[in-house]
Amino acid sequence: MALANSILAVNDDLPIVTDASVHSGKVRSVYWLTDADSRRLIKQKNYAVPLDTPLAVMVISDRISAFDCIWQGQGGLQGVPGKGAALNAVSNHWFSLFKDQGLADSHILDIPHPLVWIVQKASPVYIEAICRQYITGSMWRAYSQGEREFCGIKLPEGLTKDSKLPELLITPSTKGILKGIPGVQEADDANITRDNIVDNFASFKFLSKSDVDLYESLLKQGFNVIAKALNAVGEIFVDTKFEFGYVKGIDGTDKLIYMDEVGTPDSSRIWNKQEFNQGKIVEKSKEGFRQFLLNHFPDPDILLNKNRMKERLALAKNNPLPQEVLLDVSATYKDIAEKITGKALANSDDPRAEIIQTLSEQYGLIK
Repeated sequence: MALANSILAVNDDLPIVTDASVHSGKVRSVYWLTDADSRRLIKQKNYAVPLDTPLAVMVISDRISAFDCIWQGQGGLQGVPGKGAALNAVSNHWFSLFKDQGLADSHILDIPHPLVWIVQKASPVYIEAICRQYITGSMWRAYSQGEREFCGIKLPEGLTKDSKLPELLITPSTKGILKGIPGVQEADDANITRDNIVDNFASFKFLSKSDVDLYESLLKQGFNVIAKALNAVGEIFVDTKFEFGYVKGIDGTDKLIYMDEVGTPDSSRIWNKQEFNQGKIVEKSKEGFRQFLLNHFPDPDILLNKNRMKERLALAKNNPLPQEVLLDVSATYKDIAEKITGKALANSDDPRAEIIQTLSEQYGLIK
């Protein structure tokens, strides 16, 4: 029971004061604050945003998503112990490092609790900004089937699975289903080219064509900052997904920022350097869990074929996984978070009660 209590599986029913519906994603839930509470907190906490900026409380859960499904463990285990805190700690560390090095801000204004962010409203760019340093995953699958062009980038002959690419590549895909853009498939996560973005920058919600260059610069710079830091602790930054958006600065002007999460085991592949140098891939991210699922079920095509989504959802709902699998994921996430931050990850016996207490006593946001 104690283990189940330590997991925040449901995060969209907290008694946070809001006059809008709660947006619940696969892992995070967003509570938009009232205009009065937003203005009050901006003044009280001295947030560096215009007074009329909408604010939200973003709560991360311990749920684990893979192949667009939420997975659970046997014995009523509805998530991965410590996963949410590990993801937030990693993102917080990288966002802070980016800011220190003059890259760009994030949408985060405050961190009341290890599972909670106070964020300002951002207008997302409709691109999954993906960066790759090694050929693996979907890129390798395409390459091994004879494709030599990926997201408009020509790939050389002779590449081998999991090998380092000649250069860092940006291989974007769509965020959501975008309609009416010439040459762009109307599907979520559809691969796109740089020319697609430049020729239709407004359709992807960039405010100017020059911001396409800026997002690419921020993506590469951010990737390199993380790769250098991970290398120092014996890990390889293989590939990652960033998200970008616009917020209003204190002077009221729009600025492009990093948003959502960056460099986490959920959004990136991370390999152990020592093992890789010995010819072995040891995943230090969610990719290890994905591989487990592909090996665990007799028909992995259900997980890979988007046309079998109904079967996939039923598979996740009706097949609780062995507890030790989720506990192994927990150990992986905690280990990489503590390596990155250099700090022990705080344990929580009852994160829900802690969040409610903190948001009530320090922020006045509980009904």
